[in-house]
Amino acid sequence: MRAFWGTVIFFSLAAIAWAQSENPYRVEIDLNQQTAYLIRGRWVVMQSPISSGRYGHLTETGSFKVIEKERNHYSSIYGKIVDANGRTVVADADVDMRVPRGCKFIPAPMPWFMRFHGSDGMHAGYLPGYPASHGCVRMPDQLAVAFYNAVDVGTPVTVFGRTPRTGEYSRFGSQPQRGPWPWFRQPVGPQYEPQPRIYDSRPVYP
Repeated sequence: MRAFWGTVIFFSLAAIAWAQSENPYRVEIDLNQQTAYLIRGRWVVMQSPISSGRYGHLTETGSFKVIEKERNHYSSIYGKIVDANGRTVVADADVDMRVPRGCKFIPAPMPWFMRFHGSDGMHAGYLPGYPASHGCVRMPDQLAVAFYNAVDVGTPVTVFGRTPRTGEYSRFGSQPQRGPWPWFRQPVGPQYEPQPRIYDSRPVYP
């Protein structure tokens, strides 16, 4: 009998220790509002503007969990093509594109990467003010770091809402200029923006 109650107490203490060590946060991503929320219990403790997947590369909705964290991550699919002098030839390239002679493909950096579904993850990146990624959820640098430090592998991530169409992007900032530029005058791709726009944001407390 003593052995039985000893076993019960052991597993009860183990369950309590596990519950206490479990990460208390969860992440909710609202595609319609282009905002990510870090939530603890019933309270939003931090929020961040985002740039999610554009049409043709939409961020998938659903309930997920963080399955990988990597401080210095690089895309295995997307990037840019540069010439021998480092000048951008194709700003929005992928690994299947033909690379001209003398040029090379450079994968897109995705620092503070938090993968939650397939190739999609949250990471620091350029926010143009509207959905513009290939499916990932970009955040300003400082807030990506804060989310990265708060979540663990296994932290729940819920993605919901409807991605705004082009006509609604103005809600999140000016739209990109679509001038008749030849390919060799393309700007650097948004994932390589030298000075990303940083949006004002602050922790939100109850």
